[in-house]
Amino acid sequence: MLTSICGINWGDEGKGRMVDLLSEKFDIVCRYQGGNNAGHTVINDKGRFILNLLPSGILREEVVNVMGPGMVIDIKHLCGEIAKLREAGIKISPKNLKISDKAIITMPYNVLQDVMEEDRLTRATGKPYGSTRRGIAPVYADKYMKKAFRMGELLNLELLYKRLPDIVDWKNLTIKAYGFEPVTVAEMKEYFETYGKPLADYVCDVGIYLNEANKAGKNIMFEAQLGALRDIDFGIVPYTSSSSTIAAYAPIGAGVPNLKLNNSIGIMKAYSSCVGAGPFTCEYFGEQAEKLRSLGGEYGAATGRPRRVGPFDVVASRYGIRCQGADEIALTKLDVLSDYEEIEICTHYTLDGKVIDEFPFTDVLDECKPVFEKVKGWNCDISKCRKPSDLPKAALDYIKLLEKLCDCKIKYVSVGAERDAYIEM
Repeated sequence: MLTSICGINWGDEGKGRMVDLLSEKFDIVCRYQGGNNAGHTVINDKGRFILNLLPSGILREEVVNVMGPGMVIDIKHLCGEIAKLREAGIKISPKNLKISDKAIITMPYNVLQDVMEEDRLTRATGKPYGSTRRGIAPVYADKYMKKAFRMGELLNLELLYKRLPDIVDWKNLTIKAYGFEPVTVAEMKEYFETYGKPLADYVCDVGIYLNEANKAGKNIMFEAQLGALRDIDFGIVPYTSSSSTIAAYAPIGAGVPNLKLNNSIGIMKAYSSCVGAGPFTCEYFGEQAEKLRSLGGEYGAATGRPRRVGPFDVVASRYGIRCQGADEIALTKLDVLSDYEEIEICTHYTLDGKVIDEFPFTDVLDECKPVFEKVKGWNCDISKCRKPSDLPKAALDYIKLLEKLCDCKIKYVSVGAERDAYIEM
């Protein structure tokens, strides 16, 4: 069984929480794209963890975790993430963590490039992209210019170091143009020596491993970072990530393009949240936003930035479900809405006075206005509910309404951050 866990909206939907929950049924969890520019927060009996790079299955000892070739890996950050988990008693070894030899290494100069450009945009236009400043766009650019380093090169640093001077010279043309001091070959060698060598034992051809596991009948979960609206092709360009967050990309980004998914589980919140700049049609402002943000603890796991928030957006969610080919939905953070006597839903947009139901091209999104409808809230604590019959009628009605409006079955409902705080519908 090959299953993808993917985000329906702007990211931060609670994928890590659901991967940690559902991974009990899987032998392998594989991250297939992105870097440390977003975080998955997981709370279980072992504690509270923020995972930026490691697959969320790493918190289960019996699960093998794979970092696929579609990822970009900041090796310094990864070493730190592994160290923090070990301090918390989580066992990590080449037996339960395998890193693709084809995954790309995020370099310190990629991070510098990201910071330089965001600062330049801020000064010049006051409109930065809202990057996490962790080098993701620059390192993906290097990948497609064939001037990036791959994790497999850590197994032969002598050959890597022969390539290094030319690439450093090329990168410094950009760095100096921004008015910054150039990086040196010696600094980059130190980076590889300090953070690359400790990871060498984890590096392998994960395609071979995953194909053999599939032949053996193992259950494999593919874990996405961010959501459909942050996809480089189908998202709100240019306010996207630099990789494909789409479920159809999962086998490719995992290193097994020959395999096909059996199931796609889309994750969406019971309301909307968004980190970074760009159009966000259903956005709340002022006290209305602050209340929802506070109730939901809506601050970025990777950056700590306050997330923009709003009611559930039917137009964006239907589009995300279609992009992800979602067979079923896990609805997260329903408990956050428990303080509301009435709950708003963004059911449509208007553009130039006309009602629209389809998610539009980025250029006109800023011109779209939300159409809100109110439904009855339940105004009581649902965090102890563990089966559908435990839920108040208004909460069940809300779930059924979202299911109808989005035309996709809601199978799981999260009513809290803890591992067991969910309902299977």
